[in-house]
Amino acid sequence: MDQDKTPPPEPQGAPAQGAGITVCSVCGATAEGTPVTWTCSVENGVRRYLCEACARANIRAIEGKLDTDWW
Repeated sequence: MDQDKTPPPEPQGAPAQGAGITVCSVCGATAEGTPVTWTCSVENGVRRYLCEACARANIRAIEGKLDTDWW
């Protein structure tokens, strides 16, 4: 029998496999690799990346360790 061998979807904000692209989990901005100006956090076991603009806009919530659902 043929089984569907489609890989599971990437977690939100995770770098795309093989492409070397990182996606902002808030605005959807993309960057090649993982820029040093981006912020990375782990919420409920899911790694999330924030671009520089989103990190600056939400710095108080990030420092307060609030989940992005609260922003």
